[in-house]
Amino acid sequence: MKNSTSLTQIALHKFKKNFWGVFSLGFLMFCVLIAIFAYALAPDNSQNANQMHLSIHSKNPGFSVQMLTIPVALEDQNQISVFFFGEKNANTEIPISDYSLKSNAIEITEYTPDGTDGLQKEYSISLFPDVSSVKEIPNKYISEKKFYLGTDKYGRDLLSRMLIGIRISLAIGFVAVFISLVIGITMGAIAGYFGGKVDTAIMWVINVTWSIPTLLLVIAITLALGKGFWQVFIAVGLTMWVEVARVVRGQVMGVKQMQYITAARALGYNDFRIIVKHILPNSMAPVIIISAANFAGAILIESGLSFLGIGAQPPMPSWGGIIKDHYAYIILGKPYLALIPGLAIMSLVTAFMLIGNALRDAMDVRN
Repeated sequence: MKNSTSLTQIALHKFKKNFWGVFSLGFLMFCVLIAIFAYALAPDNSQNANQMHLSIHSKNPGFSVQMLTIPVALEDQNQISVFFFGEKNANTEIPISDYSLKSNAIEITEYTPDGTDGLQKEYSISLFPDVSSVKEIPNKYISEKKFYLGTDKYGRDLLSRMLIGIRISLAIGFVAVFISLVIGITMGAIAGYFGGKVDTAIMWVINVTWSIPTLLLVIAITLALGKGFWQVFIAVGLTMWVEVARVVRGQVMGVKQMQYITAARALGYNDFRIIVKHILPNSMAPVIIISAANFAGAILIESGLSFLGIGAQPPMPSWGGIIKDHYAYIILGKPYLALIPGLAIMSLVTAFMLIGNALRDAMDVRN
């Protein structure tokens, strides 16, 4: 079989030989799968994993406690909605240290963190469907619940919050990079191809935008659009197009001088077709590399905005928001509450940077 001389095949072969690039790509695919199946994997599948148990707040990883589950009337919600967005109206969970059965009710002793006797409450058998006697309640509605990463300061399962929070980081990366590519490629291609006053005007916009600190510009856009999930997407995307535009402009200015572009003009092709069909396909290699770096940058910016309180708003879980809630715990003896999301952010950003480095090496024609 003949060896392929396609530049794409050569680049792909070189990328496969880069261990850290392939490893990072596999890690990224693993993270994407986690994001898709987040609610299916999360121990707490309520919306935003917001099931609070204040009596067991800030517990260490591996903490377990007996939990009494009191069913509630669930809203009519299809399984697809539950899979992607969680239960709208989750069952009530009460941490308990002990219980006793009475003739027509169960009496529980609520869990207390200091080990003292908690409040005692009775719950009638009528609250528990599918049981015909009180003796059946412990088997069906009392279970040992383990918190593998511990609980946050509100008593929510930290593992569930982390699993669902990965959606924010990946989504902000994909959407922000998409917005930056659409604007950056369009502006850069127009500036590089037409030149003259068009190029001067676009470069003025690029330089003005470039001169403003990224985080400051994102904060200004976020405050103008309002706090929220989608506002952050737009704000980050609108600040990351500048580098893409500069690179595309430089690439287009070089490619448009090639003989096949002159031939395309001689054949009467319009400017739009020449740019889209002939120039941009031969200018995309550096853009792909920049996109990987921008993906990492978008995750960091979103985490910073959430830390400042103007990113994803509570109770929506965000890794930056989790750090914001618990950074003081670093000096209070529970540093893992801030370190776990911090390490998650670092791992995801590092993976994108390693992918970008691998792509750069694979697409370097000099090698």
